[in-house]
Amino acid sequence: MKFRYAMVCSSNQNRSMEAHSLLKREGFEVSSYGTGAHVKLPGPSLREPNVYDFGTPYKQMYDDLRRKDSELYKRNGILPMLKRNSAVKLAPQRWQENAADGSFDVVFSFEEKVFDMVVEDLHNRDHVLMKPVLVINLEVKDNHEEAAIGARLTLDLCQQIEVAESWEDSIDDIVADFEKQHRRKLLYSISFY
Repeated sequence: MKFRYAMVCSSNQNRSMEAHSLLKREGFEVSSYGTGAHVKLPGPSLREPNVYDFGTPYKQMYDDLRRKDSELYKRNGILPMLKRNSAVKLAPQRWQENAADGSFDVVFSFEEKVFDMVVEDLHNRDHVLMKPVLVINLEVKDNHEEAAIGARLTLDLCQQIEVAESWEDSIDDIVADFEKQHRRKLLYSISFY
């Protein structure tokens, strides 16, 4: 594979990790991140989310939620999701703290608010390398079914980008073809490292 990819959602749990897991299995060089202040997982009610710091191992969250209410978190898919996540990497990472990970060629986000945060963060960094980075937003609802669909669509887009002679020259066509084929709008922007 020619490029380095980053998958970004709010908490680095569902959408970014589903895509990270699939792309990793397909041989892509991929990392994933969240942009939120904390990692939030559904709790017993909407007003009672489970909140963790970025860097808290997925296994620790799994053990914590299994202890709190094993049946609830198994039924709503959180425990299986955390188990998958811990097989991909140790812990959720925050996008705004990823400078040490080096530069990426393509960054995917899965909601417009996250896209805006990624673009703003890249804009505020020192542009020493003057290396272009393509930032794409594919809107994906934050549930397990939609995350799986979003991951497959992301894989499709990554494969199109990989075979392009130069993504800078062909991104407009790649996006237009994708939108026509899948009837989904994409936002994209080019930033620099």
